[in-house]
Amino acid sequence: MTELSEVYARQRKYIFFILAILVLGWGFTDYQTIFLGLILGTAISLFNLWNLARRTEKFGEAVVKGGRKKRSLGMFTRMAASIAGVIIAMEFPEYFHVLSVVIGLMAAYIVIMIDSFLQLFNVHK
Repeated sequence: MTELSEVYARQRKYIFFILAILVLGWGFTDYQTIFLGLILGTAISLFNLWNLARRTEKFGEAVVKGGRKKRSLGMFTRMAASIAGVIIAMEFPEYFHVLSVVIGLMAAYIVIMIDSFLQLFNVHK
């Protein structure tokens, strides 16, 4: 397993843990729209993290092999998924809180920063 795959697996585990907490919050509190918005945003954030990890692996392989060129790391796909999440929340405001979706979309980036900070101090080893 490459180092990038290990990092992605660890970050994916953190996001699943966050999603489990959000599902509990949705099930046991009166703030269903807020938690459902956070769940939607975090799920899209997990998709964006998976897409970034997959494309980064392919980009690295292309660089190692030399001749092949890789166009992008999928910024348009990640932006389109995020926009789709916000559109869903705006279309169904009785189920999703829009600001919660936006906060959930930042979940993977927050996890990446915290994981990087923990790696800096070798907490995982």
